[in-house]
Amino acid sequence: MTNAVHNEAVADASLIACPHCDLLQRLPDLAPGASARCPRCDKELWRRREDSLNRTLALALAAAVLYVVANSVPMLGLTIFGHNASTTVLGGVEFLWGNGQKIVAVLVLITAIIAPALQIGFMLAIVLGAGRKRPPRWVGTLLRHHPTTRTWSMIEVMMLGVLVALIKIADYATVIPGIALFVLWVLVFLLAAMQANFDSRQVWQTIEWANGAPDNRAPRERSEGRL
Repeated sequence: MTNAVHNEAVADASLIACPHCDLLQRLPDLAPGASARCPRCDKELWRRREDSLNRTLALALAAAVLYVVANSVPMLGLTIFGHNASTTVLGGVEFLWGNGQKIVAVLVLITAIIAPALQIGFMLAIVLGAGRKRPPRWVGTLLRHHPTTRTWSMIEVMMLGVLVALIKIADYATVIPGIALFVLWVLVFLLAAMQANFDSRQVWQTIEWANGAPDNRAPRERSEGRL
């Protein structure tokens, strides 16, 4: 069994390698809202968000409220020959499972319920943890896994599938859109805004190092991104 060895960090925290062309360069001091681009491939390296943590926190809280509403009230109602029926997102998963579509049911459960919940929960924990005077190491752990939850969160894909299904059955039944249907569409754009306002670089600059080494950067750099 081998022991893990941590690499030695460079003293200049402004050095960054372009993820597209690997050019090593130094990030300039950026004003809020400004961005730095690679001089070789012209790809954006970093955009400094204005008041990133507070804005992300507000959007994440709003997304959490909408998520609870979307999974608590009916999403669709159908009227066929005088018979009325309605279902929630979770009810749709149960219906698919009960009708033998187990793989589809599991995919919907993961991409439309579990992954969005983790995406919102991780973001809330990251922002609240990063706002502490000394952010704990678990904030970095959540920050590493958060992109995975974002990748698997596919509410918009489910919504497109629902629209296609509605078009196909429109001639055979009366479709009654539920509150959750509209809430889910708002949630899609809210999650996109949450990610657009989040600045992971500012959070990484405040997290306790895994090897316990002291942070030797300038006080101004350490204070960036605080609530």
